[in-house]
Amino acid sequence: MARIFDVVEYPSEMADELVHRFPETGVADLRLGSQVIVRESQAAVFFRDGRALDVLGPGRHTITTANVPILTKMLGKLFGDRTPFTAEIYFVSMREFADRKWGTPQPIIVRNPGVGLGVALLQGFGTYSFQVRDPQQFVTQIVGQLHAYRTADIETRLRMMLLSKLQDVLGETTSKSNVLELIGLTEELSAAVRAKAQDDFLAIGLALKSFYIGNLKPSDKSAEELRSMGMLDMQTYTQLQAADAMRDAAQNPSGGAGLTAGIGAGMGIGNVLSGSLQNMQNQPSQTQPTPAQGVSVMPDVMTPAEAASFVKVSEEDIMAAITAGDLKARKIGTAYRISKAALEDFLKG
Repeated sequence: MARIFDVVEYPSEMADELVHRFPETGVADLRLGSQVIVRESQAAVFFRDGRALDVLGPGRHTITTANVPILTKMLGKLFGDRTPFTAEIYFVSMREFADRKWGTPQPIIVRNPGVGLGVALLQGFGTYSFQVRDPQQFVTQIVGQLHAYRTADIETRLRMMLLSKLQDVLGETTSKSNVLELIGLTEELSAAVRAKAQDDFLAIGLALKSFYIGNLKPSDKSAEELRSMGMLDMQTYTQLQAADAMRDAAQNPSGGAGLTAGIGAGMGIGNVLSGSLQNMQNQPSQTQPTPAQGVSVMPDVMTPAEAASFVKVSEEDIMAAITAGDLKARKIGTAYRISKAALEDFLKG
């Protein structure tokens, strides 16, 4: 039999612990008159025969028949009111767990009325804090028989709850405001998420103390992600890719030389951007001479769709030729670019 405990306490700061069970395994043998010491920022849930009987607040508590109502007076008399019994005590941290991190692992798609494509992908991150509100409910509903329960054990669940509410709030807000206006409403969005998520936290014995949006911005790779969702056609995707290439070139400390070298000889960034921007503006190129016969001049760099229009075949035929290796093309990201020389060589056979 385990030794009988006269004093039970858990003198730990519980820095990352929500709950600690005493004893960690098995059950404790206590006596009537045993002392349970609960520190500030702690609560203790007292179990007997698998049932939660009481929640003890900070201070020194003496185990009596009032704590253990199922003990009979007969047993008490036989053992001189020092009857040993088995019990478990769960020490619960009641402090606020602050500065917990959240972020969007995948961009959230929202409406963007009156701007661009009418949709946008948003990414964000920030912090939140929570606290145990109902120790008995949290222990019985979440912790169970575990000897210790840490913040890491529940943070994934809490972040998913918060991201779900954030997505709801963004969906409601973007029905009236575009993304540019939305980014200036982080305080209002934070308050709305707190209000929506509070009931979900209370349902498991917790309270959401704070929720802050540190940053909310459009995704850096919106063109690729929107196309992977089937929301962009080839022409629109090419236009957005050109805009992404211009942004990357502007941020390149080597002045764009590294990007040009990565594209390969004969396919410099200037030609790529020139052809894409002509499509964006939906205007004929001003740099290409117009032949007397009025036939369009083949640009130096083309998309598969443009190459198909010159060869008078479908885009699928051009992609099949690229895949078979008959037509040389350069893959940039997830798109292909075909040089004028490569297409002419292909046509010569």
